[in-house]
Amino acid sequence: MALRRRNKVNASFSMASMTDIVFLLLIFFMVTSTLIAPNALKLLLPRSSHQTPANAVTTVSITAVLDYYIETTPVSIEDIEGILKNRFISENITEPTISLHTDRSVPVENVVKIMNIAKDNKWKLILATTAN
Repeated sequence: MALRRRNKVNASFSMASMTDIVFLLLIFFMVTSTLIAPNALKLLLPRSSHQTPANAVTTVSITAVLDYYIETTPVSIEDIEGILKNRFISENITEPTISLHTDRSVPVENVVKIMNIAKDNKWKLILATTAN
């Protein structure tokens, strides 16, 4: 008497559904990662051994005692934006570039104030460095 099993067990495993899930997760992460916008400021940071291709129209300087200067003229932090706007309009400069010179001991929050002024007005900003 020959007995046969009614249910045959298939020893093979199909990876098709697993690869579909992996590709869907990959597409999901790629789409969501491009939607996240970082809150970083876009700056032209020159290396100390090379010169930057952009020529600065004006310079803003911050001394160690937190005095602000446009070129060599002392100004207050509240007046910097207005003075720069008036200067760029009077000289008909459409895409101004500002060079920011700061002392090493200046707190970052004071530097970021100038960076935010440039960012809000869509001006290019170069953070000046010294050569090694």
